[in-house]
Amino acid sequence: MTATSARTALLVGSTGLIGGQLLTKLLHSPYYDKVIVLTRRPSRHTNTKLTEVIFDFDNPDAPQIKADDIFCCLGTTIKKAGSKEAFKKVDLEYPLTIATLAQRNGAEKFLIVSAMGADADSGIFYNQVKGQVEQGLISLKYPSLHIFRPSLLLGEREETRLGEKVGEVLATVFKPIMFGPLKKYRAIDSGKVANAMLAFAKKSEKGVFIHNSAELQAF
Repeated sequence: MTATSARTALLVGSTGLIGGQLLTKLLHSPYYDKVIVLTRRPSRHTNTKLTEVIFDFDNPDAPQIKADDIFCCLGTTIKKAGSKEAFKKVDLEYPLTIATLAQRNGAEKFLIVSAMGADADSGIFYNQVKGQVEQGLISLKYPSLHIFRPSLLLGEREETRLGEKVGEVLATVFKPIMFGPLKKYRAIDSGKVANAMLAFAKKSEKGVFIHNSAELQAF
């Protein structure tokens, strides 16, 4: 697929740390003629390529979930969601619903932000849910599935989370010694993850690809 071919991207999670940066990159990329965003509220973006769809994730309208490439940056915290059940809805149920409906509508590629440590058998609830969504996506057998597992994300968030802010400070302090086996734990700038998602979306390889944080540092 060349950059001049008519191609549509669909993004969910455009208001998050990675999603916000990815949206800007998608809108400026000549690879896509159209960018659809499923959102609960409109953004400040004004771009002729952008189509914003006010979307009810609990009652999805299947025809609206139609594009060549699907980018999923959905994610929350248990504290923000209010319960483990609500967290699971956002981080597991919504992505799988979007992926399933998009595939039925002809989507060829699905790219999702997961997390380092994702494992359906993990004793840590967060990692367990991330592992479950990965398993669910793999079972859909997309022609091309890219799973991104970043470490602690660095970047300006709309809301301040004390634990993450402390983590960012510690990540900066310990960065000089994070080499060799420790490199994969090094904090990563959210912009690099967004860059990687766009870069891999342009590739034509088929199959399931899991991109770990150390690999993403190159972007």
